Amino acid sequence: MLWVKSLHIVFVASWFAGLFYLPRIFVNLAMVAPESVAERARLVLMARKLFRFTTFLAVPAIGFGLWLWLGYGIGRGPGNGWMHAKLALVLGVVGYHHACGALLRKFVAGQDRRGERWYRWFNEAPVLLLLAIVVLVVVKPF
Repeated sequence: MLWVKSLHIVFVASWFAGLFYLPRIFVNLAMVAPESVAERARLVLMARKLFRFTTFLAVPAIGFGLWLWLGYGIGRGPGNGWMHAKLALVLGVVGYHHACGALLRKFVAGQDRRGERWYRWFNEAPVLLLLAIVVLVVVKPF
């Protein structure tokens, strides 16, 4: 079980690293002047590669988490309400990941109209999600 838990932690940390950096690329994309075609193309390429790699990292993170939950029974049974809250937040992380993909598609199509300030706020969501998840897992408040 400790191997599975270790792999889960490594893949979650790696997944979140991508979720921390991808919206930062969006901030930079939102700041690119319309005539800076090469800069925009380079940032879009970076974002596409990072999104693909981050998606690749999300799959084993979720898979190892499910293995711990369903296979080893971590968080199952009475007194494990924290796991239900954690799973809801994980769904939020998956939704955030998909939202990043939708925003990237808009950038690729040249249809994004949001300002860099919006992306700066959007970039804070994974930090809050990770903080809440770690507190739930470590403290197990309910």
